[in-house]
Amino acid sequence: MQSKKPLPMHLSSRCGARTRRATECQSPAMPNGRCRMHGGTSPGAPLGNQRAVKHGLYGREWRNLKADARTLMECGWD
Repeated sequence: MQSKKPLPMHLSSRCGARTRRATECQSPAMPNGRCRMHGGTSPGAPLGNQRAVKHGLYGREWRNLKADARTLMECGWD
């Protein structure tokens, strides 16, 4: 027999974002109020992540150096 008492997962708050069908999303909400599919900020990269180290190839100095090299190549070495 099934009990008439609702389970805790059915009592949790809902996301409430609008879906493509213009209905409210029925997924359980995270602490920020939205479900995992409809929002919330990304936690970001872990601290100490070496993949996020800047290499400087697109910095101002490097761009200027490349531009100077380009102008030298255009005018020639005559």
